[in-house]
Amino acid sequence: MADKDKMAKYRTEIQQMMFVSGETGEPSAETTTLIESIVQQQVQEMLRECTALATRRGSRSISTDDLMMLIRHDKAKISRLRHFLQWKDVRRSVKDNSDDKGGDAGADIGAGEADLATGIVAGSGPAVETGKKAKRAKVDLVWDVQSFFNENVPARDDVEDEEEEEMNYATLQRLKNADERTKNMTREEYVHWSDCRQASFTFRKGKRFKEWAGFGIITDSKPNDDIIDILGFLTFEIVQTLTEEALKVKDAEDLYKKETGGEQNRRKRKRESGLFDPPEEAREPVQPGHVQEAYRRLQRGNNKSRAMLNFTRNIHRSALKLV
Repeated sequence: MADKDKMAKYRTEIQQMMFVSGETGEPSAETTTLIESIVQQQVQEMLRECTALATRRGSRSISTDDLMMLIRHDKAKISRLRHFLQWKDVRRSVKDNSDDKGGDAGADIGAGEADLATGIVAGSGPAVETGKKAKRAKVDLVWDVQSFFNENVPARDDVEDEEEEEMNYATLQRLKNADERTKNMTREEYVHWSDCRQASFTFRKGKRFKEWAGFGIITDSKPNDDIIDILGFLTFEIVQTLTEEALKVKDAEDLYKKETGGEQNRRKRKRESGLFDPPEEAREPVQPGHVQEAYRRLQRGNNKSRAMLNFTRNIHRSALKLV
């Protein structure tokens, strides 16, 4: 365990991401180390697949399109990623404009992967007003028809407004969950929760992240800022998905214990309680076993591939599935 502790580089960031994702307890070092190893495995698998896609294109460098191709079947994640890139472009344009004018408008805008994924721009004053007025760039997907042409039809303002009003169900659900988690918080608690939303694997940790992810070993490609930012977004998504699924596993386990004897133990302890009994224990955090079961569920494939074996005894080895 000591060797694993030395290898852990993002324990604090993972604890903050888990807190934003609904974990109210303090996860153990073993839990965060397990999550970090899963995230690292996922990132390295992304780099391998992106390198293979780049090779098929006849290129030695991976691109943002290669990363998007990996998650093309997850429409909700693609939608959040496009939203992320659009707001990233807004922040860049706001900062450039403020630099030209000699102001600090761009310096007031600070947002992590969680904020940009939902389109929330932190800050106040002229920075936010400038961000609202800035026109978000349209992010075309490599498999869209318009990407096949050098010139595109100019977008209409009314159509763009309609697209901005349409948000996918997963994004709305996460916004609703965030509202439920914060509605009873005090001001200090909400400030801490907002700070945790800024947690990132990549922000101001470029060199450490490249070594941790395997750049220079898995791929010789030198990533640009957009690739690092997309990987930072995806790593936050992985931690959030793992945490949410692990919480479901833990809730199901707690319910089972309550129905099969936990209720009797609670009543017995209540009858024996006295005046000087200690307070009830706080909520227990997610354990490594919950994370392992959550990861197993997320890796579970469909029965179609098994049916293709035609009920033979051949061993089916499924590829690693991206979370």
